Amino acid sequence: MTLLSKNELRERILAKPPLLPLMENMIDMEMQLQPNSIEMTLQRVEVLEGAGAIDFDNSRRKLPLSRPLEFDDDGWVYLLPGTYKVVFNEIVNMPKDLAAIARPRSTMLRCGVNIGTAVWDSGYRGRSESMLLVHNPEGFNVCRNARIIQLLFYELHAEVEEGYKGQYQHENI
Repeated sequence: MTLLSKNELRERILAKPPLLPLMENMIDMEMQLQPNSIEMTLQRVEVLEGAGAIDFDNSRRKLPLSRPLEFDDDGWVYLLPGTYKVVFNEIVNMPKDLAAIARPRSTMLRCGVNIGTAVWDSGYRGRSESMLLVHNPEGFNVCRNARIIQLLFYELHAEVEEGYKGQYQHENI
């Protein structure tokens, strides 16, 4: 696998003809493109309500309900220490020759906040969700559209035959 660079990511975003661009709904491509990643931005924050469950074959999987938090008039929301769900603005379109993982921006970590993510599998399309953990005992303020994670794209040695077919295909779009 090879980690894609800023120039390679830009080429894939702007590919012509764009069957499906690598990333849709970017606020500012040049600001969001980093040397080795694309920064994804915050659409909304939700509070989890209730317990979830997971098993081996997903037959008894249960996602907890959640409710969105309101941003104030200036676009900010204050988060107490705890666990939240975040939804991104961008829609990711993973071709069959790429996979991706994400890391929180270092500023998030320096503020005592972490983001838990999963793998963006080849063939996935959707507006992803992740877990935001506020560890700082004083809480954390976050603004709508803040750049909160860096998505790193890896070129595979060969295309996968069958891309992602899970429950979260086309989520939030």
